[in-house]
Amino acid sequence: MITRDPLYTTPFVDVDEWRDEPVRHRYVHGGFEGTELLFSCYFPPPERYEGRFFQPIMFMSGTEHAAGTGLLDGMGASIGFAIDSGGYLVESNLGRRSAFPGEDPTITGFRASAATAQYSRELAAEMYGDHRPFGYCWGGSGGGFKTMSCLESTTGVWDGGVPFVIGSPLSLPNVFGVAGHAMRLLGHKAAAIADAVEPGGRGDMYAGLTAEERDALAEVTRMGFPPRAWSFAATVDRSHAAIWSVLADKVIGYDPQYFEDFWTVPGYLGADPPPSLERARVQHKGVVAKPVMADEGQEMGIPMPLAMPRGVTIEDLPVALRIDGLPDADLRGAMLSVTSGKAAGRNMWVVAVAGDLVITGAGEDQHEGLAGVAAGDEIVIDNSHYLAVQTYHRHQVHPDYPEWDQFCVAGEPIYPQRPTHMGPRFARGGAGSVQSGRFAAKMIVVESLMDESAYPWQAVYYRRLVERVLGPAIDDQFRLWFVDHAMHMAPTAGPDDPRPVSTTRIVSYAGVLQQALRDVAAWVEHGQAPPPTTVHEVVDGQVAVPAGGRDRGGIQASVDVRANGRARADVATGEAVELTAVVEVPVGTGTIVRAEWDFDGAGTYPYAHPRQQLDGSATGAELSVSHAFDLPGTYFPALRVTTQRLGDVDTPYARVQNLGRVRVVVT
Repeated sequence: MITRDPLYTTPFVDVDEWRDEPVRHRYVHGGFEGTELLFSCYFPPPERYEGRFFQPIMFMSGTEHAAGTGLLDGMGASIGFAIDSGGYLVESNLGRRSAFPGEDPTITGFRASAATAQYSRELAAEMYGDHRPFGYCWGGSGGGFKTMSCLESTTGVWDGGVPFVIGSPLSLPNVFGVAGHAMRLLGHKAAAIADAVEPGGRGDMYAGLTAEERDALAEVTRMGFPPRAWSFAATVDRSHAAIWSVLADKVIGYDPQYFEDFWTVPGYLGADPPPSLERARVQHKGVVAKPVMADEGQEMGIPMPLAMPRGVTIEDLPVALRIDGLPDADLRGAMLSVTSGKAAGRNMWVVAVAGDLVITGAGEDQHEGLAGVAAGDEIVIDNSHYLAVQTYHRHQVHPDYPEWDQFCVAGEPIYPQRPTHMGPRFARGGAGSVQSGRFAAKMIVVESLMDESAYPWQAVYYRRLVERVLGPAIDDQFRLWFVDHAMHMAPTAGPDDPRPVSTTRIVSYAGVLQQALRDVAAWVEHGQAPPPTTVHEVVDGQVAVPAGGRDRGGIQASVDVRANGRARADVATGEAVELTAVVEVPVGTGTIVRAEWDFDGAGTYPYAHPRQQLDGSATGAELSVSHAFDLPGTYFPALRVTTQRLGDVDTPYARVQNLGRVRVVVT
């Protein structure tokens, strides 16, 4: 535990000015001498200040300007929200100008954030008079690990926090590996799997699969991958390859022997590979035709590597390579090793391929040595490591994780086990500590039920840790809210996206986070207990919640949609279909402020029920609309419902969304 950090003793301020956008606030920027820690504070005018601050914790270090550049929009971390909630916003670069944690992960895990929080109090006291502001931190994914570390590793710094979309100490690399294994075998059947679990689908997602494919689907499902996330299989596969590019160097460094054992030792899949694995393996030699550096890559619209410091351009960092004669194979996740030239001995990781362009990512161990890549350099593309890590989870059985029981018979593992569990090393490396469930503050955890990267049961695992510490008093300090129809990241939809677009399938959890922060503040400052934990159970790795909002708890309304009274309607072109919905808001969590329909999957939501019908006073509703489709096809009309604690129909903050969908087949 720390209260003061000897590393951060000499703060400085280099910018102090009033700004009018996005709202009137005083902006203060500075850092700590002799360190890489930089911070930004956004203070409201005195008449809008109520004695608190909100501190977003990024999933990666590297910038203290996230609030002003939109990087925090998905977590609701806007300057306007903080000021509207009576507080100031404070953020830091987590003590590093690099995206990687460095040799001492406690710095990016919690120490830099704690030093920033403490100094912000001094600035607040100078501005508003002598007082101790209440403090609340929140972060998601890797930032969720850090948020828990902040609360568990310090005392007296923060009074409450909201970790969201969190993993467990056994997450890495296991959740990405098992998903990669399933995507490799089932990617070509993802659409059929998704359709089976869509509204009005046949329900059997295993129909038409081979034995190998059925086993892979059962394995990933029992490990916690939500079946509804198969609708986003291609996106998940791409994003996981990008995440692997950041993790790979550490995974190999933590257990290098595994990547030999996998291909040689009986009991590992690669030692006696099935034909599907043999076909997938690539070992290809080539020559760099042209490196594409970061500045050129940005002009071309190539996504920057996850390891790129946020908001910074490193001109000599290659983000892609042009390579002639690439093999006709799936190269995502493959190691691209440079075997000649100035960068010989370094490697990158293939994130995506477009024609002769290989889009690359770089891990921590190789990141700084890649500037010398040049045309004519010889390379080797080898996906052996990526294939091997896809079943690493089978060799990580742990008694505290029932999701791994599928790899045991009579309590004994059926596969050879690695000497240690890798996950806790990643947890400590990313957050400076491993989850303990022991903290002195108030906490609300927010988890998505369709999360493809932080499987929902992992929040239940953390709740078990907290219950071991607090016992029957757990409700005095802790809540767990599940958000339905939400994934790891907020939905985005482009004009060229295939229909139905993601914004008709999933919702943003940003409003839930904003309300959770306000509820934590009311809990700490006024003793007002927040809505209870969402009712839930874990069955074979999947989290199940009651269908109705009033039975479910948490703060999200339930939306049950029907077409002509059923989950599926079959109609002719031009024939009207009656779309109905029942909306239930959990008791004491707010009222309905908006309900809008999207009929064709475009994400435009052209019809909203008028304010005369939903004026912000209703805690439930039965809604209906008729619609006729002019063209044949299969449609998934969606009703998106927004609730707000105070029934404020105009505020942009703390708006909690959910949606319901139905299938309409038009002939």
